[in-house]
Amino acid sequence: MNLLWKDPGIPTDSFYEVRAECTDVPKTKFKIKLSVVEWGNPRLVTSWEVSTRATKKQIRDLLVGVTNNIGWYEGSSGKTLSVRKWKSAFSPEGHLDIGQTLGRIYRGGIHPTIRGEVWEFLLGCFDPKSTYEERNEIRLTRREEYVRLKELCTYMFPLVGSGKLITAPVITEDGSPTQDPVALLQANPETLMTPTTQATVGSDSASCPKEEDKKIIQWKLNLHQIGLDVVRTDRTLVFYEKQENLSKLWDVLSVYAWFDKEVGYGQGMSDLCSPMIMLLEDEADAFWCFERLMRRLRGNFKCVGSSVGVESQLCNLANVIQVVDPKLHKHLDYIGGGDYLFAFRMLMVLFKREVSFGDSLYLWEMMWALEYDPDLYTLYEESDSDKPEDAKGKPKSSRQCGKFEREYLRSGAKNGEPLPISVFLVASVLKEKSVKLLTEAKGLDDVVKILNDTSGNLDARKSCSGAMKLHKKYLKKVYLSEL
Repeated sequence: MNLLWKDPGIPTDSFYEVRAECTDVPKTKFKIKLSVVEWGNPRLVTSWEVSTRATKKQIRDLLVGVTNNIGWYEGSSGKTLSVRKWKSAFSPEGHLDIGQTLGRIYRGGIHPTIRGEVWEFLLGCFDPKSTYEERNEIRLTRREEYVRLKELCTYMFPLVGSGKLITAPVITEDGSPTQDPVALLQANPETLMTPTTQATVGSDSASCPKEEDKKIIQWKLNLHQIGLDVVRTDRTLVFYEKQENLSKLWDVLSVYAWFDKEVGYGQGMSDLCSPMIMLLEDEADAFWCFERLMRRLRGNFKCVGSSVGVESQLCNLANVIQVVDPKLHKHLDYIGGGDYLFAFRMLMVLFKREVSFGDSLYLWEMMWALEYDPDLYTLYEESDSDKPEDAKGKPKSSRQCGKFEREYLRSGAKNGEPLPISVFLVASVLKEKSVKLLTEAKGLDDVVKILNDTSGNLDARKSCSGAMKLHKKYLKKVYLSEL
């Protein structure tokens, strides 16, 4: 019998240091838990010791099972995906049996030391059926492509890649260079901005040729907004006290805005990109991981006329609530909340403002593990017309699918794309607050106030469990209605 010591767990936020003066940040509700075998890994012990400043006695107590007197137990329920468990899922050639890891991720998250590497698979950067050699070739090719993209952006605006960033407009809508003093100072920090030098630099800017290319104008119009958001993103973390990390985030978002011209940049994207910068050391790897995340979320940021893409997800949310809790939907509609705009932020940044930084990462990877599709890489890399005929409609191995994806496949639903788990996650929060919403919400302000109480208090695991139950209930009712 394999007996494992029951680890009390390390707060997930202990790996992401918060600035000393920031005392009002949400507290983590999730703990990283490993078996005693996994705690024997020096890499894990060292990373925890450094991040938490643990003493040798604390580590010794943890390893021998003294802490909290909780003894020994058998099994792996709620255990975090560790380095050992992750490495054991690969064949000698590098093929990944991702089905081995999805349950662990859902129950206990991913250890921070391997989080970036695992995210690349969950988001579809790599095919789990690929080999080590094939992935290295793909990585090198992508890094070269990123270098080319960044060099082009630097040519169009030299501050990209300079270690600096911009927070003031650099161009007008008609393509004329701006003479905003803040922009001039940020672009020329070595120049002391006296009235005389400002006039000189300003006249030089004015002499620059007017930009005629509408795509370049639109891209440059985004740059200062990216900068404004970057300096506000995860500002409580020590990581972003360093200018080099801020400029790295600005560079990646600026390059992405050029890469995906249809979407460009929208507020909230800096919140989604920030963890990639922290988890993946190479800037190009961070860019492509973010690009894969945007494949599933970019529709939320697309603007058509006066409407924003996320409105379609709000409409989906309304439909879900109408099916699973008609009484709540009717009440929300009656008090003017039938458009569900109060849930806008939750869907745009995936609950990042509702939980601590560390818990938001756990919530994200839990969601991605639940809705994992083994064909994700292929779907992203190839269009339908490029696929061989015998690959089209080929059944998936349910063992390699996430639990949410398996439920959808089992339901037999055939109409349209499956709704993302994020919609059901918001629905589970509303369902949990339904009694309060029904009895206390007399208008939209009351709805917002009740939901704001969720900020910092959301239990990621409980909410995901609720989302799964609502998803099953929704599929059952929808499927029966189609019969």
